[in-house]
Amino acid sequence: MTLFSRRLPHVLTHADLAVLITPTYAEATGVDEDEALERLQEAVQRADIADELYDCVSTALAAAQGTRTEDQLMDKLSKGVQKRRGKLKALPPSTALSAFMVRINVALGHAPEALRGTLDTEKGRALLKSGLRELGEFLVDNLLR
Repeated sequence: MTLFSRRLPHVLTHADLAVLITPTYAEATGVDEDEALERLQEAVQRADIADELYDCVSTALAAAQGTRTEDQLMDKLSKGVQKRRGKLKALPPSTALSAFMVRINVALGHAPEALRGTLDTEKGRALLKSGLRELGEFLVDNLLR
């Protein structure tokens, strides 16, 4: 995993990631927000899930950087996290986003293990990658406003 900045995990903590993704997860999986938050708090403690989330956010930050320095962008992201934490709407559903939700559910044991096989196919990996890109862009777009 290559982070956009060494500051990223401090500016956007695991707890922040869980809170920010909760509305999207709740809507995509049909669980209430309390259950969604509980599941996401558990999920982001897994190194593989956290790494995927930081990778997608790092990619989106690099694309959004423009003429700003790394520090300027991280300062703006920090302000956005403070301002928007707990206030984001859900990312509109897509097949690609669903692949990431399946990834979380399989990792947490809330989905049949057989679904892991669908993510291990070429199409499944492509959808998962696309879903992570969508999520990273959504988070960065909303946090840098």
